[in-house]
Amino acid sequence: MLAYIVRRLLWTPVLLALAAFFVFFMGTCAPGDPAELRLGPRATEERIKVERTRLGLDRPLLFQYGKYVNGILKGDFGVSYHYQGRPVTELLLPKLWVSVQLNIAALIVAVSIGLPLGFYAAKKQGTGRDPAIVISMLILYAMPIFFTAPLLILFFAVKLHWVPAAGWDGFFSLQIILPALSIGIPGAAIFVRHMRASTLEVIGQEYVRTAHAKGMSNFVVNYRHIARNALLPILTIMGFTLAGMFGGSLIVELIYGIPGAGRLSLDAIFQRDFPVLTALVLLGAGMLVLANLVIDIAYTIVDPRIRLQ
Repeated sequence: MLAYIVRRLLWTPVLLALAAFFVFFMGTCAPGDPAELRLGPRATEERIKVERTRLGLDRPLLFQYGKYVNGILKGDFGVSYHYQGRPVTELLLPKLWVSVQLNIAALIVAVSIGLPLGFYAAKKQGTGRDPAIVISMLILYAMPIFFTAPLLILFFAVKLHWVPAAGWDGFFSLQIILPALSIGIPGAAIFVRHMRASTLEVIGQEYVRTAHAKGMSNFVVNYRHIARNALLPILTIMGFTLAGMFGGSLIVELIYGIPGAGRLSLDAIFQRDFPVLTALVLLGAGMLVLANLVIDIAYTIVDPRIRLQ
């Protein structure tokens, strides 16, 4: 297993280098000039030229790319174009940590609701409870966040006064409950659908019938033979959810006033702040590679028959 992990990790720098070059290439093709946007109303042709020179944007693309990669190897992700003089790491890491906490809470909500409901719906196939659960979750999934989030605020914060309506005070504060529900409930619908389908596939296997024939209790059969094998496809979904945990909460962060990475990434797109955008892409690519590796290792834990080659 160690050799497999080392081989996978050796490919990570190559993938990150390609991702960084892609952002640089798109930056040259996309409309808008970072120097002009940075100067704003003061922009003149002469000032834009000076600003481009100061930022190094007048250099060839390959030179800019090489300089950026050299900085990354030293732990320097550059300086933001929009937030003048502020290093990208100083700007990004606190906001990224907020988004990670929010999305971990949302994933806990989604898994805690989705997996048990999906398993229960599969076990109740042929009764009215199965379609009732599936239809209810699909309705919740179809409701847009910009509708469900204000509805949760109105009911739990304004009417019942159980939790604060907005703000951020850390992972263990009451302020995280409504944002986590806003993201987690639609995510639970995805887990319900996949867990139900995976469980139904496992229930029909011969080893499950053999376990029942041997007189094993329903709990042992459900846990050891059905649930563990049904979780294999779910691990993939969980892994990719973790990989994209800081990219899918923009609307929720705006509604609840959460100082996460979502708003920062939106501002970076509008302002052509390529150092920030490139750092976000590299972090996303790195988390994707790590998530794939964690998924493969988790497969061997859930199903010992699987071996990494």
